[in-house]
Amino acid sequence: MTTARLVQHRTTPTRPTSALPPLTATLPSPELAALRIAYSDIATIVASIEEEDSWLPTRCTGWVVRDLLVHLLGDVQRALVALATPAAGPPDRDAVTWWTAAEPIDDPNFRELRSLRTIASAWDLDNLVRTFVETTRAVVTLAGRTPPEALVATQGHVLQVVDLVTTLAVKAAVHHLDLVLELRRPGPRPEPLALVRCTLDALLGHPAPADWPDERWALLGTGRVPPGGGERRALGTAAARLPLLG
Repeated sequence: MTTARLVQHRTTPTRPTSALPPLTATLPSPELAALRIAYSDIATIVASIEEEDSWLPTRCTGWVVRDLLVHLLGDVQRALVALATPAAGPPDRDAVTWWTAAEPIDDPNFRELRSLRTIASAWDLDNLVRTFVETTRAVVTLAGRTPPEALVATQGHVLQVVDLVTTLAVKAAVHHLDLVLELRRPGPRPEPLALVRCTLDALLGHPAPADWPDERWALLGTGRVPPGGGERRALGTAAARLPLLG
């Protein structure tokens, strides 16, 4: 689902030092460009951290940086499998309705937290970062070679590749915000944040106030921060529906 379609839906050893190659004009869609940027920026951040940084907390309750990176790697691996899993139609989810059916972005119970920490602790940080970088490259490359309207299967649902790519970019942008809580690194760039905004607006049913920065709306709409008094008044009764996605 393109950004325009989202709006329409709304109204009706050596660690890598760089992540992905520079953007080129061969990318078929703004959604894929946003995903490439999102994965590249996260990869650049994690390639720059030291072992002690990997144990810093994130915005995901109970998760440290390496926990979140393992979680993101799992999602990237799922994407790689999805892109190699053609499906018969019709699609039953798109870039917006995916979030009404999917599990929250992060809502782990204690058992899941313990399992994730065990796995994350076993990874050597250099190998974890390298695997993340290589897998995100593979996802972006394969997505770029697949028609946006092609149907793929993932987590029991069928959706177009462009919608899959959009959900991946949204999730990566939100988790980028989680990742940098104490790392003192830049937040997401405008392209993936714009997809987060469009998705949240579509889930809300109307646009959030235009003067809300994309990053602030992303944090509010996903429950990362509570709305202030003015924000709550601007949302009206819709404030009770937050978070719109986990």
